[in-house]
Amino acid sequence: MLSVLFFHAGLGVPGGFVGVDVFFVISGFVITRLLGAELREGRFSIARFYERRIRRLFPAFFAVLLVSTVLAGLLFMPPEFALYGRSMALAAVFVSNIGFWDEAGYFDADARFKPLLHTWSLGVEEQYYLVFPLLLLGLHRLAAGRRPWILAALVVGSFLLSLRWMQSAPDSAFYLLPARAWELGIGSLLALRSEKLCARPWQAAGLGLAGLALLLAALFGLSESTPFPGVAAVLPCLGTALLIAAGGTPNGVSRMLSVRPLVGIGLVSYSLYLWHWPVIVFLQQRLGHDLRPAEALPAMAISFALAALSWRFVEQPVRRGRWPAARGPMFAAAAAMTALAGATGILIVRLDGVPGRLPARVQAVLAPKADRSPFFQADCFSDNQTLAAGRPIAGPDLGCPIGDPGSSSVSFAVWGDSHAAALAPAVDAAATQSRRSGLFLGRGGCPPLLDYDNTSSHAIRREACREHNAAAFAAIARRQVPLVFLIARWPREVLGGENGNEGPFYDPAAPAPTADRSAQVGAALDATLTRLTTPGRRVVLVMDVPEPGYDVPLALARAAWQGIEARVNPARRAVEARQRLARQVLLTAAARHGALIIDPLPAFCDDALCHVERRGVSRYVDADHLTRRAARELAPLFEGAFEAPESTAADIAPLASTAGRRARGALSLTHSPPAVGR
Repeated sequence: MLSVLFFHAGLGVPGGFVGVDVFFVISGFVITRLLGAELREGRFSIARFYERRIRRLFPAFFAVLLVSTVLAGLLFMPPEFALYGRSMALAAVFVSNIGFWDEAGYFDADARFKPLLHTWSLGVEEQYYLVFPLLLLGLHRLAAGRRPWILAALVVGSFLLSLRWMQSAPDSAFYLLPARAWELGIGSLLALRSEKLCARPWQAAGLGLAGLALLLAALFGLSESTPFPGVAAVLPCLGTALLIAAGGTPNGVSRMLSVRPLVGIGLVSYSLYLWHWPVIVFLQQRLGHDLRPAEALPAMAISFALAALSWRFVEQPVRRGRWPAARGPMFAAAAAMTALAGATGILIVRLDGVPGRLPARVQAVLAPKADRSPFFQADCFSDNQTLAAGRPIAGPDLGCPIGDPGSSSVSFAVWGDSHAAALAPAVDAAATQSRRSGLFLGRGGCPPLLDYDNTSSHAIRREACREHNAAAFAAIARRQVPLVFLIARWPREVLGGENGNEGPFYDPAAPAPTADRSAQVGAALDATLTRLTTPGRRVVLVMDVPEPGYDVPLALARAAWQGIEARVNPARRAVEARQRLARQVLLTAAARHGALIIDPLPAFCDDALCHVERRGVSRYVDADHLTRRAARELAPLFEGAFEAPESTAADIAPLASTAGRRARGALSLTHSPPAVGR
């Protein structure tokens, strides 16, 4: 518990997240030892088992849920509160791990907006104990002699599945029970051993020291960048198993871990785990930034205080059977709390995060969140979630219409990632003006490059992009499309990452970790253009829009709610620095292949700032995707591409500069002079 707390508070334990894995092994050992004793003595009762689980887990859990819901309602914007409601409904029935797994994708919200994120581990544990007691009972009656071997085979199978999923579906390996069961299973196997692993104190001390060394190696040798769980999870799990095995014989290591302060923390550890993460999340929301060390210590103190109070006045009375005393009323109370929490969460989701909580002026500032490009709709755009949902990412029905609906022929295509979907309304308006009909081919996180691995750390997503892009190119070639727009978040691909810490507390002054992938992207773009550029076909490369880093409407609305000034417009020099390498890659490729260039930057930026909002109205739906309205205002940028004849490299710069002037002129008709901001 201490390792998790220090990790979440940012206090120098880079691998502290393995505390959850330690907990899984301990839980498997403690619960299985209890079940094994009851089975041997013939007094096992499934009703009594679940009664103990409810008395142990429910009181503190629902107390935390109640307080978290009140605070989320006071601090969260509607989209964040709706997300909270979903996690609340799932956590109430101990399946939040499945919910967080389902959310893990390209548009996943920042963890710091998820006060119940830590309940994923409770979901894994309770799903294990929904099945394991019945499995253990069946083995006890039908195959008692082979029970350890059968359980060992299941543990090995779960571990091998974890290794497989780490390669193909790492989110599944992290959140889902089948790939985590082996950790609880290790503890269960230890509990089923009737003899001691070591009879002599010096042997026990050796095992204890080895276990402690493995734990320390995990705590300080692993980090958030370590692929996890997989092989890396063996360190904390094996270390915990060795410590448990050593504890059966008195030794110095066990005595060191049994001192009164550590035992006291162990007593309140469940409540401490439940309270610490909501405390951190809500404090950060109130402060407006990640916890600093001077703020993390008070957060830890608050967590300990709440844990002690919760253990004394919430956990203990129910756990010891003082209230309710009878099993029937206890089950009824548990069912009522579950139903109430679940229904409340669903209601929050159905009411879209209850925007009526906010003053009308704040709701108005938040309105651009809903002004999303229609090309993000499920029948048109696919993202990293669709593969898990079973939707195809390739095939004859790939893509959706764009441009003039009255035209039957496909005279152009828009191919790209989510920035292509966000900019598509501009192309749509320009094409409709020119009475052209086309095909939109988009997938989240997938720049339009053939045989290219994108920046995703997940192999299955990289492969999905390859498959999508191959299908998109095939569609363009099959229909002999004469005009193709390639649109992507090019700086992310060239620099290998987002625009710094694009979370709720984005700090533009903090340097963003970057890499130089320009050679890799340039080679892929060159190869793609070589295959695309044929007689009678023009290719247009579209440079990226500014990346503000902030979720602009949320930042503006939160500032309006708190009565402070919002500074979200990035400096032009910062935007140009972010885009420099990507722009060079595009210009070089365009010159080599005679492609056209469209540059939206002049439509946003004056000499000092790039305006991602105008007079307090956001031009973005989030931290980097334009609103539908803002995108349509860029239509003049694209009109020239439909009018221009086949061009050479010499025409690139004039077309780009002319389009930029036209877009700025169009924008000046709808916007007042830029407001002062950063």
